[in-house]
Amino acid sequence: MKSKDTLTCFQCGTCTASCPSGRYTSLNVRRIVKDSIKKDVSDEPELWMCTTCYNCMERCPRGIRITDEILRLRSEAVRKGKILLAHRNVCRYLIETGHAIPLDDAHNAMREKIGLSLPETVHKYPKALREVKTLLKSTGFDELIKE
Repeated sequence: MKSKDTLTCFQCGTCTASCPSGRYTSLNVRRIVKDSIKKDVSDEPELWMCTTCYNCMERCPRGIRITDEILRLRSEAVRKGKILLAHRNVCRYLIETGHAIPLDDAHNAMREKIGLSLPETVHKYPKALREVKTLLKSTGFDELIKE
């Protein structure tokens, strides 16, 4: 099911011009929105290049919730088992460590040097990692990211 909002897009290109990822990747937000109206974009690698910065959404003259639509399209792709390997690996890391990008020893040392304690995460509370793993498993997340 397509978002009603995307049907009001008049292809002005503000979203694409506002996209920081589009400057460095093949992401063309306008094309993703346009294509999603008429076809399945689950196989499009560009769908995963959005950093969800919300620039496109904040600047859209029609008020289309573009980032939300991209997230919806991604969810649809994941349900079909279509997720880029790099993203699948980040998800595995999340299940394993409780973080998509956990702090390593070098960053912990830098934090300590400037007087910062560990953040309020499973780094500081290792027992919470079991809860994170249980939560992810209970939602079926671990099954969604299997190849």
